[in-house]
Amino acid sequence: MSTMQPTEVVQATGLSQTFRIGRGLLRAPALLRAVHKVSFSISAGKTLAVVGESGCGKSTLARMVALAQAPSSGSLALQGVQVLGAEGPTLAHARRSVQMVFQNPYGSLNPRQRIGQILEAPLQINTHLAAPDRRRLVAQMLERVGLRAETAERYPHMFSGGQRQRIAIARALMLNPALVVADEPVSALDVSIQAQILNLLQDLQEALGLAYLFISHDLGVVRHIADEVLVMYLGNTMEQGDKNRIFEAPLHPYTRALLASTPALDRPAGPRLTGLLHGEIPSPLTPPAGCVFASRCPHATARCQQERPPLAPLHGRLVACHEAATLAVST
Repeated sequence: MSTMQPTEVVQATGLSQTFRIGRGLLRAPALLRAVHKVSFSISAGKTLAVVGESGCGKSTLARMVALAQAPSSGSLALQGVQVLGAEGPTLAHARRSVQMVFQNPYGSLNPRQRIGQILEAPLQINTHLAAPDRRRLVAQMLERVGLRAETAERYPHMFSGGQRQRIAIARALMLNPALVVADEPVSALDVSIQAQILNLLQDLQEALGLAYLFISHDLGVVRHIADEVLVMYLGNTMEQGDKNRIFEAPLHPYTRALLASTPALDRPAGPRLTGLLHGEIPSPLTPPAGCVFASRCPHATARCQQERPPLAPLHGRLVACHEAATLAVST
């Protein structure tokens, strides 16, 4: 099994996911390219936020990184070890080192089990700890996420949505993972509760040195929690880099449109952005030949319609746009 220097908790290179879609007995299956050659790395204590409209491939990317779904191609290293295609102890260790927090706190907990049973389950499966030691760790983790130890004796229906998400976070941390994949973890919660959960995630990250892959469509949430941002559209990376650079001076027309659509109270300081999106996202079964965003882009040229732009460095971030340099000058 090949290894690399563990300078990052996770390093993904060219991750792609293609699904075969049946179209009947007499027609060949169609290919749906959900994620196309996405690359990134996340260091300990840092958060990469992946943003984009529904259907852009965010959740598919999250499942691949969480080892819940094998990619069609690309490579993925966790703590310096290549894990795609790994077996036995290597795969078991990789699965313990990455855990997932799901969007819906109401559906992610077994309603027939007590909270203590839910949190003990990862320890029962992956360790040889005795029952008293497991219960002690459960009590400690509940207190760490802001709940009392006696919570362990109750059932999920006895808690609010925010409390359930705290329990889900506790479950994700029971095996001391290095990476937490959070797929829209606050979108189902009230705004006031969202802030509490985000602050909890940041406190846990600081205390435990966790790396986060944070999936979200809410740019206000992303601005609060992220260190770096990866903007996806139709499975492709449009813009990627430091959060402050992207929020203060977005270069890709799609990033600009996302920020322009942010409610006024949440919009970042700086010049007002224009260019709200119009039209529908192209079908992923028949993506455009050129830039995948060309059909909705106000700056598209004939070149954009015919030639797909590479993801290239520009002004301290990566941008996939033929016109990005011109837009940067005109801003």
